[in-house]
Amino acid sequence: MGEVARVESATVVGIEAFPVTVEVRLTGGLPAVVVVGLPDAAVKESRDRVKSAVTASRYEYPQQRITVNLAPGDLKKEGPSFDLPMALGILAANSVLDPRRLDGITAVGELALDGALRRVRGVLPVALACRREGRALLCPAESAPEAVVVEGLRLLPARNLSEAVGIVAGAASPAPVPRSPRRAEPAGERGDFSEVRGQSPAVRALTIAAAGGHNVLLLGPPGTGKTMLAQRLPTILPPLTHEEALESSAVHSVAGLLPPGVGLLEERPFRHPHHTISGPGLVGGGTNPRPGELSLAHNGVLFLDELAEFPRSVLEELRQPIEDGTVTIGRAAATITFPARVMLVGASNPCPCGMLGAPGNRCRCSPREIARYRQKLSGPLLDRVDLHVEVPLLPPEALARESDTGEPSAKLREQVLTARSRQAARFEGHPGVRTNSRMGPKLLRQVCRLGPGPRRILEEALRAMDLSARAFSRILKVARTISDLEGSDAIGEPALLEAIQYRSLDRRLEA
Repeated sequence: MGEVARVESATVVGIEAFPVTVEVRLTGGLPAVVVVGLPDAAVKESRDRVKSAVTASRYEYPQQRITVNLAPGDLKKEGPSFDLPMALGILAANSVLDPRRLDGITAVGELALDGALRRVRGVLPVALACRREGRALLCPAESAPEAVVVEGLRLLPARNLSEAVGIVAGAASPAPVPRSPRRAEPAGERGDFSEVRGQSPAVRALTIAAAGGHNVLLLGPPGTGKTMLAQRLPTILPPLTHEEALESSAVHSVAGLLPPGVGLLEERPFRHPHHTISGPGLVGGGTNPRPGELSLAHNGVLFLDELAEFPRSVLEELRQPIEDGTVTIGRAAATITFPARVMLVGASNPCPCGMLGAPGNRCRCSPREIARYRQKLSGPLLDRVDLHVEVPLLPPEALARESDTGEPSAKLREQVLTARSRQAARFEGHPGVRTNSRMGPKLLRQVCRLGPGPRRILEEALRAMDLSARAFSRILKVARTISDLEGSDAIGEPALLEAIQYRSLDRRLEA
């Protein structure tokens, strides 16, 4: 009595796991459980879950004062993942379990009232931290598929408290956990670009966007295929690298969105939130900060349909994150950072009724209504979108032609992969830069040198269109990607002219 039992656990802040030591001490006095160390409500409720689980597992529950300390005391502890280490600590303090058997083990898991272990959020970041520190991970069997993808980790999955105690005591062996199979989507799940009729300029623009990781705005009347085009963009993107898969899966693990039995995302995320979403829902945040749709789309595509219907205040929150590739949420206790390296694809009507510019002059919106509608898309936000693409209404005969189909996604993907391989070779030795869209000013000057002819064209375009300095760099990045698609080391006049025409909506949208 009075000895302190220690069990190592972890808490997740952002997408990083930090060690937490669960200290348990039994003392004389009336039976009670006191939990200290900045626990939230879910951690405080662990007292009742742990007691029920211990007694249901036929272990003696101490009828003494139990003090549980979660160290360090200045780090907030959230969620039910401390149930398992608290239960192990109580059993160790009560001499049911040898405390020395807990050395080198990190434990996380939620307990049911009958002693079963339930899945918890953030096991993948905890597993990565355990590998770095050379520790074993004891976790619920339901969470094991997340941890098993971390190579070199000693994984100890358990289905209930009794099994966990047996594994720690050496009386039972953990069941092997097979790696989850590669999760490929069913054929045709996202469609194919060959199904797109008559919108070859838009398909060309999306191919450029995929090749260089650029942001895109699709502008056109309803029914022109903007959503159809955006949904097919992932079919021409390169497959996730193992590093990217771990990054994206860690975000989904923290959010609790990894499908059961799947430990690693194998497909690039495609997030499509509704325009009624709140700022924290889109960018991240809340009382207990969680990743938003922007971070859930990390290494993939964030598609905002009906872009002008989003509250302007919500859209403005995107400006800095899509530029930096991260979301930083400041709180009094800590600053939390989530990754947010995405391709932003927006789709919008040109006016409230959507028919501005359509054949037959069918738009009935007043100039004031049109101006108010377009002002929802601010100039600074548009500056951060590399390609502005018009998607016009097609005449009936174009839609009816059976032969008027586009190139298949497989062929477009080959072009994208070739361009990406050129960028990978170019940016070797520049960590954090994988595509042309991520070039900084210094790298941009080195990579995007222009000859006299292209330089003169660009200067004339900047004067005529009154473009910003950011738009200038976007033009150069897109021109570099077009040249990569053509297999050219130099940026020629045709590539530059094509890149310039993708900025043609700037002035019209701000008019």
